Amino acid sequence: MRLTTKGRFAVTAMIDLALRQGKGPVTLSGISQRQAISLSYLEQLFGKLRRHEIVASIRGPGGGYSLARRADQVTVADIIIAVDEPLDATQCGGKENCHGADPASGARCMTHELWATLNEKMVDYLDSVSLQDLVDQQKHKHTEQVVVVHRLPVVPN
Repeated sequence: MRLTTKGRFAVTAMIDLALRQGKGPVTLSGISQRQAISLSYLEQLFGKLRRHEIVASIRGPGGGYSLARRADQVTVADIIIAVDEPLDATQCGGKENCHGADPASGARCMTHELWATLNEKMVDYLDSVSLQDLVDQQKHKHTEQVVVVHRLPVVPN
């Protein structure tokens, strides 16, 4: 089980957008350049995010996107679910027919409960992480990377 590019890119783009809140609408071309994500791919993702009322679009010159809700009210799970990213570790997609679609042979596999429980834990975790948490992490990381250079006094010989 792994998170696909769609989910990763959606979360990355949303962090980029949230970091720029309060400075006017953010263009997808700006996000595309900063995050090296295809513009057409971002357009698809943001269409889905807009339909789920996670982002709002502003049309016209100077337009772009902004958050439709506060960053602390958007979870990673919201973002991933909005872009149709499946959060499922079971082989059967949660249908409990792990050994095939035929009802006679479509019994649950021996590890079905393990993977179903992992699904629950994964959704619980992603639902506990807000977009604001990720923005705060990025701001903290940026502050740690700032290097302060002090000039040493020149002492004559």
